Amino acid sequence: MFQEYRQYDGTGLAELVARGDVSPAELLAAAQARAAEVEPRLNTIGIPMDEIAERRLHEPLSGPFAGVPFLIKDIAQHYAGVPTTAGSRALRNWVPAVTSEVVLRFLRAGTVIFGKTTTPELALKGCTESLLFGPTRNPWNPERTPGGSSGGAAAAVAAGIVPMASASDGGGSIRIPASYCGLFGLRPGRGRVPPGPTHDEFWEGASSEHVLTVSVRDSARMLDAINGPDEGCSFRIAPPERPYANEVGRDPGRLRIGFSIANPIGQPIDADSVLAVRNAAALLASLGHHVEEAAPDIDGRALARCYLTMYYGQTAASVADAQAKVGASEKEFELETRALALFGRSLNAGEYVSRRKEWNTFQRALGRFHRQYDLYLTPTVAQPAAGIGEQDPPLAERLALQAILKLGAGRAVLKSGLIDQITDKSLGRVPFTQLSNLTFTPSMSVPLHMDRNGMPVGVQFIAASGGEGLLIRLASQLEQAAPWAQRRPAI
Repeated sequence: MFQEYRQYDGTGLAELVARGDVSPAELLAAAQARAAEVEPRLNTIGIPMDEIAERRLHEPLSGPFAGVPFLIKDIAQHYAGVPTTAGSRALRNWVPAVTSEVVLRFLRAGTVIFGKTTTPELALKGCTESLLFGPTRNPWNPERTPGGSSGGAAAAVAAGIVPMASASDGGGSIRIPASYCGLFGLRPGRGRVPPGPTHDEFWEGASSEHVLTVSVRDSARMLDAINGPDEGCSFRIAPPERPYANEVGRDPGRLRIGFSIANPIGQPIDADSVLAVRNAAALLASLGHHVEEAAPDIDGRALARCYLTMYYGQTAASVADAQAKVGASEKEFELETRALALFGRSLNAGEYVSRRKEWNTFQRALGRFHRQYDLYLTPTVAQPAAGIGEQDPPLAERLALQAILKLGAGRAVLKSGLIDQITDKSLGRVPFTQLSNLTFTPSMSVPLHMDRNGMPVGVQFIAASGGEGLLIRLASQLEQAAPWAQRRPAI
């Protein structure tokens, strides 16, 4: 077996394959062995695809990651003939007939897919704990969550099962687990990576797909492999000026960077999240960038309300879609999912559209900010990774949700002060990431800090639309100035 497997990123492994120093079969065996070693503790792979991977080894492999073991996320990233459960008992037997375009592109990049990673039900939580698969654990501390919804992907990469894994981000689901697991997580802007062919856009265009990686160059090279519209795509964005791989190591110039440590919904922020930003600001200044405290003129509470309106409506639609696909009963969904779907059904069309129109306010405000600043720097998360089970609703809340469902009282809840409590609980730990989603802008979490308990803490950068290349240039500079690849969890 290839003993040095975990010492390389995806690009490095592909180079070894290209030189003939190691075979794709040896790499797959090393990945499977590492999975067997850590999976009983971490639970990152919900659906193994080992037989498919073995068959893949007999195909000609080409592309930037030819022969590199890879995992895809168990929601929206369909592989024909393999279940897509979305972490839900209701969908555990649903098998798509069509492979998603992004998965086809992962395959054309030469990857060897051998499993699908865990996600919370319908990708709705910032922790990866589902009744279908159980909790996924953080390799840095298995008593804590790796975040969500791409928690299985992040845990698998951090644990060294794969050097990178696919992910998606509709409210922070790439950046949150990147922060909690010490990884680089780039969220492309709207239209950069195609969601077809089964969907035109996910979550009103707020969600996008990419990968979680150890190295910046892997992220850049994979974005080269998967970006660009697919056939029938209705939203198209200008192509990059040059290959993203060419941005790695390229001088970003002297950037103007505004930063903020103010929680947009007014909740507490952990001292290490604050320290991570202040240290990042100092590092950026030492690299010659102009850094000062500044923030776009955005009402964080209003943005949270708009995000949650979309979140409720999308949950209701996803539950209805699952029921139509497989005839699932409502009780096959988790209690919180059923409550969120009820809230979504309780909204009227006018309310939903009014909140959707508000997104333009946030987009314009961020656009004005970017006239003066190239990038906006914030914490990625406000609080450390929660303990396993910590975010489960307590008994009193479960009883209240059951009563609300029984009475069909979703409308009353939406009109009450209780919805603000739900907002604080849903976004209190992770209030910074939704701005990028609702403004359709690219963003990234960079693992620059370790907290007082030895856990990673990321910082977030948000660029203007089309700014993926700028983010990669800066991330590459930071990677050189403050390397993180050598930091690995002890598991």
